[in-house]
Amino acid sequence: MLARTLRAFPRVSVAVLLLGSPLSGQNPSPSGIDPLPAGRRQMTAERLRDGESVRLDGRLDEPVWQRAVPASEFIQQAPVLGGPPTEATEVRIVFDREHLYIGVTAHDSEPDKLLGNTMKRDAFLSADDRFMWTMDTFLDQQTGYFFEMNPSGLMADALILAGGGNERGWDGIWDARARHTETGWMLEIKIPFRTLSFDPEAPAWGINFQRTVRRKNEESLWTGHERNQGLRRMSSAGLLLGIRDVSQGRGLDIKPYLAATTFEAPGSTPPGPRASEQQVGLDLFYSLTPSLRANLTLNTDFAQTQVDQRLVNLTRFPVRFPEKRDFFLDGAAYFSFTTMEPFFSRRIGLDTRGQAQGVDVGSKLTGRAGAHDVGFLHVRTGEEAGSILGEDFTVLRLKRRMQTQSYVGTMLTRRAARTDAASDALYTVGVDFRLATSQFRGRQNLSLDGFLLWNTNPLDTGDNMAYGLELDYPNDRWVAGLGAIEVQPNFNPAIGFTPRRGYRGYTPKLTFGPRPANHPWVRQWTFGISADLRTDMDNDFLTRTAELTLLGVETQSGDNIQLRLLPSYERLQQDFRIHPGVVLPGGQDYTFTRYRLQANTANRRVLSTNSSVEVGNFYSGTRQALTLGVGVRPRRGVAVNLTSEWNRVDLPEGKFDTRLYRLLADTQFSPWFYLVNNLQYDSVSGSLGGQFWLRWIVSPGNDLYLVYTHNWVEGGPADRFETQDRRAAGKFVYTYRW
Repeated sequence: MLARTLRAFPRVSVAVLLLGSPLSGQNPSPSGIDPLPAGRRQMTAERLRDGESVRLDGRLDEPVWQRAVPASEFIQQAPVLGGPPTEATEVRIVFDREHLYIGVTAHDSEPDKLLGNTMKRDAFLSADDRFMWTMDTFLDQQTGYFFEMNPSGLMADALILAGGGNERGWDGIWDARARHTETGWMLEIKIPFRTLSFDPEAPAWGINFQRTVRRKNEESLWTGHERNQGLRRMSSAGLLLGIRDVSQGRGLDIKPYLAATTFEAPGSTPPGPRASEQQVGLDLFYSLTPSLRANLTLNTDFAQTQVDQRLVNLTRFPVRFPEKRDFFLDGAAYFSFTTMEPFFSRRIGLDTRGQAQGVDVGSKLTGRAGAHDVGFLHVRTGEEAGSILGEDFTVLRLKRRMQTQSYVGTMLTRRAARTDAASDALYTVGVDFRLATSQFRGRQNLSLDGFLLWNTNPLDTGDNMAYGLELDYPNDRWVAGLGAIEVQPNFNPAIGFTPRRGYRGYTPKLTFGPRPANHPWVRQWTFGISADLRTDMDNDFLTRTAELTLLGVETQSGDNIQLRLLPSYERLQQDFRIHPGVVLPGGQDYTFTRYRLQANTANRRVLSTNSSVEVGNFYSGTRQALTLGVGVRPRRGVAVNLTSEWNRVDLPEGKFDTRLYRLLADTQFSPWFYLVNNLQYDSVSGSLGGQFWLRWIVSPGNDLYLVYTHNWVEGGPADRFETQDRRAAGKFVYTYRW
């Protein structure tokens, strides 16, 4: 019975999703969408004439730029909603058969005050002037591409997916130059059409632009300036006309790589001798259609992966660390699932005991087919020493887009050790949906999300499902929501992340954020409450936690202060080892209240801080917590961030302190060459770790990485640090495009 249900469920789900829309051939324009939506601002791209070219130098001096009609007349979103920008912006778009070019003229009355400290690829621009743009290349009003740059030439990008997914890990191949002028700054941008997925039959592309003048904390948009809209809401974008007769080439990218690694672990038990390894691998990318891309990786290596940020965990549940491996980051948003996480790619490369496995081969298919978002992944891990078996991992994710902001989807995952017992394979199947509108009561956002998941249970004891609903009203001034979920005791997706099982949960929230008119220093107040209420399967409370924002203040300069009250209730069903030698007994109820004051200053300052202090009761005793974060930006290309976290816990069962220090120092010589230094220490493990990570982008798509990682552990002579392990790696990746 169980096997028949498993075989039938994904087939039925997929059939429902695919009804009326083919998954092969040329992609038609999404059904149900007006070929040219009315009431949207428009601009037209200018085509280069025969013999014309654009030299990428940050100077818009070619004749084609003069012919192009600019998008201008931006509208303020903040601080003066609907007002004219204090600094004008003009955007021109031209193209030839192979490339799209964007020229930006950002006027500034005080060009000597431009902020462009950061140059590292894909860094977040919370401290700099910036220009951002989004493109809806299918005109479906749900999906698109996000790009941003600053006056120093930083380049960052992401994918925008149906349902609000945002994949920052996507690294498109494109090029750009920035230049300061006497009247502000300019950008000249070159995006190959083969970098983009698009519908060649779409009558237009959706497009929008946003400019930040950081010293004024001013945001202006070309269209969609209402605070409930914004740059990433593609239904609010304007229209780009004129893109016709362009080429993606043959759609084939070949990316070979060379890697060399040296590793030793003198402080391990037993010590690990020095060993070196050289490796050659290959990634192949092929565009089956202009919007659907296949990827094959052979002999995969992750030598360039950056280390995780260390955390001190004083809860009973595991911490989720984000994925950082390029193969899994590329296209990751196509596998996103509402609320729960039945697919967590960091489970690939670790066996069920947490032992490391290498990835021998992986294949992936991501993109769009008709009205569908498609994600397919299959990875095979290799056998390792110590009787670790190789495994096969398979994931299928489909979403069918509906209207302009809604979808229904299905997911199937499979994990199987490569043994003769095929019945040992573990499956998870599920469906989810999102019903959303941005026109509730005129211009308000409203969404309803729901899901149902089921996994195989080798013992066939039942109680192996999870399901839930969430209603969300995310708007300016008022934010409200209510969620309900049940996670049964035997729900355990084999490639998922489920930190807690056997509960029912309810998550209400309500926030009010008034904006005082013409206040000299306050931009917005915030007051609100949210709660996380969890019961066991008999509806008896396990936890009750609430977060009351008694006062939140955002200033006109970008500083923030928040005062919160945190009442909590916990029922421990079993003993909780909160620290070595300190155990809270199970079968006890704990009620306690904590207070948190958090303050952060605008990152644009040379010296900034993001700090908090938290005091109050904690289980059977008390806890004091202090987090101090300091950022220093002494000049362009140099950013130093120091974070220290300290906890003092005083319980009848025992007292202890924890300390964590983290130093992150970036030295950015140019947008193409930078060094990251990451040094971390925590007193729980008693270890100090450092990673020194250098990236040289020789040209877009061709990268050299040099990485050195060193870990020390306390306990040597005179309590000195001794080397536990160290590793040096180099990797070069080359991209050839047809």
